Amino acid sequence: MKINASDEYGIRILMRIASSNDEDGLSISQLSESEGLSNSYVAKITRALRKDGLINSSRGLKGGYSLARPADEITINDAIRALGGVLYHSSFCSNHSGNQQFCANSTDCTLRSLWRVVQASLDKILDQITLSDLLNTETEANNRFREIYEDLFSHSKHLKGIETR
Repeated sequence: MKINASDEYGIRILMRIASSNDEDGLSISQLSESEGLSNSYVAKITRALRKDGLINSSRGLKGGYSLARPADEITINDAIRALGGVLYHSSFCSNHSGNQQFCANSTDCTLRSLWRVVQASLDKILDQITLSDLLNTETEANNRFREIYEDLFSHSKHLKGIETR
């Protein structure tokens, strides 16, 4: 999975908004200044986050952006989907057919199967990590991510009947 700048900055903007104590939310200029980004780039990112219902905006002199729901209810996968960063989408094959109308491997494609499994695995992990998890210290976040990984890994071994060490 290639994380692009919009994914990174979008999640960082969500973290800024979530950790803000300002009841009116944070303005584009505040977010821009705190992340070192242009106002237009922050506006583009916040538009995508608002469109997908992750943040709310309020107008006026004290207007700004606030979370649309609590930080522990917003998953990292929610954010990545809003920002357009999924690795594999079902339309992928039709968009990569080379010079042909249809992919030469459209009826029997092991790559399609691989990307589906990889995307499902990423979804399973990123659906368990919330914005709230990222508001902790790095050590606490690492411990949480390790728990998720170990739970996923030990569960998959258990399903296969392989002992864990």
